[in-house]
Amino acid sequence: MLDILGTIIGLVYIYQEYKASIWLWATGIIMPVVYMFVYLDAGLYADFGMQVYYALAAIYGLLVWKFGRKHGQQNEEMPITHVRRSLLLPSLILFVVAWGVIYLILIRWTNSTVPVLDSFGNALSIIGLWWLARKYLEQWWLWVIVDAELAMLYLYKDLPFTAGLYALYTAIAIAGYFKWKKDIK
Repeated sequence: MLDILGTIIGLVYIYQEYKASIWLWATGIIMPVVYMFVYLDAGLYADFGMQVYYALAAIYGLLVWKFGRKHGQQNEEMPITHVRRSLLLPSLILFVVAWGVIYLILIRWTNSTVPVLDSFGNALSIIGLWWLARKYLEQWWLWVIVDAELAMLYLYKDLPFTAGLYALYTAIAIAGYFKWKKDIK
């Protein structure tokens, strides 16, 4: 039942992200609470733990979209921009370190049956949410990878509604990239 509720909230969330609506962050606070229970029950401990990060990242994203500014920006809404090249290497390093740390936590302190895949999607999501909070166009490509990988993982873990949601997220991430690319200032 919570799998279905999370799926419905997730559909609202991805629509709001596609539209670049600030309301995605409010939905992004609610959705992790629901998914904490879904993932704990499924034994997806990294996903469970990441829900705390997602809720905190949603608060950060809301504040950045509401009050944050980019270089040279006045009082208008934060624009969609490209990720700066200077952030690519630090993002890659953060991803690799997070993947390793999450993987080690899973193999050492849980009975996870999918530690490599569970840690991969969550580590890349850390970068994706950071880039989304900064309204970088390229965040969508990270979500294509994350969403496709997690759709397969959730199908394997017998979470069909969540797997379907993430398969849909994959398609919407591709469409979102082209919409944001058109909207870029």
